[in-house]
Amino acid sequence: MINPMQQVVVALRRRDSESVIAALQDAGVLHLKPITDSPLNSGTLVSEDAQSRREDERLLARAESTIAELGAYRPAPAGLPDPADWSEVIERAAQPVSALARQRQELQADLDAESAYGGAVRALARLAGGLDRSRRLSVVPFLLQPSDAPGDLEAALNSALEGRYALATETVGQNRVGVIATLRNERDLARAALSKARLGELRLPGRFDGLALSDAAAQMEAIQRGGVARQGDLNAQRDRLAQEHGPQLYAVRDALKDRVAIHDVRAVSARGKYSLALQGYVPADRLGALQGALGAFGDAVSYEVYPVDEHHDERIPVQLKNNGYVRPFQTVMGLMSPPRYGTFDPTWVIALFFPLFFGIIIADIGYGLLFALFGLWLRGKARRNEGWDLSFFGAYVPPGTLKDLSFVTLVMSAWSIVWGFLTGEFFGTLLEHMHFFYINPGLLDRLWGWTGLSFPVEAEKLEKGYYKGLIPIVFPRLETGYFSNVALVFALLFGILQVLWGWAIRIQQGIKHRDSVHTWEGIALFGGVFALIMLAFTSRAGKEIGTAFSDFSDPRVWLMYAGFAAFLIGYLRIIGKYPMLPIELLSQGGAVMSYARIFAVGLVSAILAKLCTDLGWSMYERIGVLGILIGLLLGAALHFFVLALTLIGHIVQPLRLHMVEFLNPTGFNNETSPVYNPFRRLSPAAQQVSGQVK
Repeated sequence: MINPMQQVVVALRRRDSESVIAALQDAGVLHLKPITDSPLNSGTLVSEDAQSRREDERLLARAESTIAELGAYRPAPAGLPDPADWSEVIERAAQPVSALARQRQELQADLDAESAYGGAVRALARLAGGLDRSRRLSVVPFLLQPSDAPGDLEAALNSALEGRYALATETVGQNRVGVIATLRNERDLARAALSKARLGELRLPGRFDGLALSDAAAQMEAIQRGGVARQGDLNAQRDRLAQEHGPQLYAVRDALKDRVAIHDVRAVSARGKYSLALQGYVPADRLGALQGALGAFGDAVSYEVYPVDEHHDERIPVQLKNNGYVRPFQTVMGLMSPPRYGTFDPTWVIALFFPLFFGIIIADIGYGLLFALFGLWLRGKARRNEGWDLSFFGAYVPPGTLKDLSFVTLVMSAWSIVWGFLTGEFFGTLLEHMHFFYINPGLLDRLWGWTGLSFPVEAEKLEKGYYKGLIPIVFPRLETGYFSNVALVFALLFGILQVLWGWAIRIQQGIKHRDSVHTWEGIALFGGVFALIMLAFTSRAGKEIGTAFSDFSDPRVWLMYAGFAAFLIGYLRIIGKYPMLPIELLSQGGAVMSYARIFAVGLVSAILAKLCTDLGWSMYERIGVLGILIGLLLGAALHFFVLALTLIGHIVQPLRLHMVEFLNPTGFNNETSPVYNPFRRLSPAAQQVSGQVK
């Protein structure tokens, strides 16, 4: 659910502003809202306030850059130095850290240059044979790609220098390097010949550019021998500096952020000569914390709390507040913008249906157990307060998020295992081959005969004992010859439920916000989609379309006409706003059909898993005991490949059904509100020294 908010306006004396704002930081519940169009000053600070802010921001930037150069993770908390010493503390760390950072950067540039050019430079130095130090001769190095023709270069050199040159080449890796030796005053002619042959002179990077080839080779040789060790020494120095200065740097950095935040609060407030006013939002269940923080100032602070205007105020922040089961799924909701305040929070719907849809798609006990192991691994890292470094994606998942993801994964795995028992799948048909699961036609007739299906008994399978086992399969999706239609309609029932539910929410929200356009839009499309569904059932998916409109003995026909009447009335009420609504109705019919993905994607997954297992099982049947080992290895490899190949689709498809087909009718994707982000302190309150912000 969306946590109810209250709006707050606070007025205070300007001389008390620092202590009052610091108290609000300690409370950590007020989401600030800038004051605009006020007769009092607002916006950019001026005079002493501006100077104080610039100085604090300068120190903060210096501390941030030093911490970045240290590359340190947050150390254990340290005591906060006296504010008068903050600049000295930062500079005492910044100077050696900056010098060390320059050395590390220069060394890294040398290592990169040696890695890219070392072999070529050493080969060129050998080819030059000391001529690169001659006063009369000049050496021009160049690089030949495998596709380059040396004959073109020799022809160009002969044309330009008429034999007054020497040319030598050597293979280095996949390419070749070479040098041209010529008189110093004819160096430009040699370069022109290179250009004519569509080659270029090899220029070394950075500080190596002006060196002779032999000197550059010697220095790169030294870098190759000792560069890595030198890099290790510099990294060790950085670690020592991080241990020495990191705790105080972080403490000062956090305190400076708090001071800059106080300046920011003043900038978004209305300021008079002697007073200051600010406004914001606070959750209704956290109002006590705000009252406690401001009540300590007595008559020096005046504040008023009043209800928010959820119909017209678009800046009301949103804080989601859900129970223990639903709360972890707010991580999934984090993929989208938050809902508009005063509307519908779909987190609990996603918490209920997303893992269910995933379980129906996977529907495999073996795969479900693999997901359970992965979820337990995530939970273990979270309990050890470890994050997950996904550096290849440029991401880092903190322990709190891992805890939520582990819960979501375990719920998904539980539904996969439950549906695996219903479909009789364990890594495809492995347990069916072992007669743990089996097809019982009589039971299936009793369960699904009301749909008009009859499950045949095939003589060949009967002779092989196919219909014998321990646990009967009750949802045989792999029996595509006779069960596909049932599985498809079963998946579409979720589409009927969610699409109609989405338009019912649109009607409810329209009535709540007194929005007649959205109300009638919801009525029209709810009725129209419902009528199309009734038409599909009465006509048996179009097979009996001729009698679908005339058999008034069937109550579904009356419901169909009622739905079309609702659509027509709603459409006429908003035809000026939505003249293309009939096309939207057809689109919503397609949205219901989109839920066939649950059946289709799941069936493809099951067929692929069956093929993997059947291939491994056939190895056992053909080869015997040796085939068991080969079959296990082959089947496991294929299952891993198939799961890795299809997993993203299995997760994305249920998410898409919720984010598009279900949430579009509710209006969720059309409007949003800012996330609740309360003004709070970073540094410990007990360490703060009053009187620091002027």
